[in-house]
Amino acid sequence: MKKILAVLLILMIIIVIVVVFYYKDIQAKKQEIDNFNRVYLNYNKDNLNGLDITTIINRAISNNEKYAIAKDEEGLYVLDDEYSIEIYVTMIINETTYRMERIEDLGMNSFVAYFGEVSFKCTDVQYHEKTGRVASMTFEATEY
Repeated sequence: MKKILAVLLILMIIIVIVVVFYYKDIQAKKQEIDNFNRVYLNYNKDNLNGLDITTIINRAISNNEKYAIAKDEEGLYVLDDEYSIEIYVTMIINETTYRMERIEDLGMNSFVAYFGEVSFKCTDVQYHEKTGRVASMTFEATEY
């Protein structure tokens, strides 16, 4: 009887240890996602300028390269369900929305030179359903 009780007690201790480690792992992943999102959500506001937009575009491009997000034949990132990030910029001058790859193709220095003093605001943030990470952000020029 004592052997059965000892085995059950050891089994219970092992189960508790496994559950605690699993819980800590989930908490660590949640903290990692929160930290990741916080970097991008710092730009979820009004009164941004063109330099802020280039900064977040560079961050998104760096993220996509880190996770080896593929590009299609047009040079646009093929968005996935976990790690890709896409930045969209809408210009009120022609009411056209540009993907970050097009702005990068034209040159970030040129974008800053022409739109560095323009005010932008974040109008939309989307998240990956699978991971909860920021998937896309849309910025709109508010004045020229």
